[in-house]
Amino acid sequence: MYREGLKLITAATQRINPAALSPSIKSLNYLNNILAKIEAVNAGTVEAIMLNSDGYVAECTGDNLFLVRGNRLETPPVSAGALNGITRGVVMELARGMGWAVAEPNLTRYDVMTADECFLTGTAAEIVPVVSVDGRAIGSGRPGAVTLQLTDAFRKLTQTTGTVI
Repeated sequence: MYREGLKLITAATQRINPAALSPSIKSLNYLNNILAKIEAVNAGTVEAIMLNSDGYVAECTGDNLFLVRGNRLETPPVSAGALNGITRGVVMELARGMGWAVAEPNLTRYDVMTADECFLTGTAAEIVPVVSVDGRAIGSGRPGAVTLQLTDAFRKLTQTTGTVI
């Protein structure tokens, strides 16, 4: 996965509305995430993008999603249903330190499909490149340069400082 990249689908199952259950609350209510994960597995992938009730990208079933578009790194805002994860925050900080503009706009499926690069972040996964969504290649269809640079920076940070995220 780390060398070749992941293939994702967009799940039909929506992310639970943040007005019903704040994504900042780490609860055990993962039923929608589990249903979306089952959709991914049934489609032959290991992960799925979840949209919110407004049709915007929220997150994946167990990871945050990032896009590289032009000279910006973008990730869905917490208000769209994304978990404000620790790894997410570290990656945003690393990107800013590397001179990248970092933004949290509402993202659509079109934004994902037309991105230069895409990757996921999570505590266990760290940083995983995404090479296609719904059968369409993202960028070149290979892990991108920015993703690889951030992966190297993340690994150096966690290995040299002993930081556990």
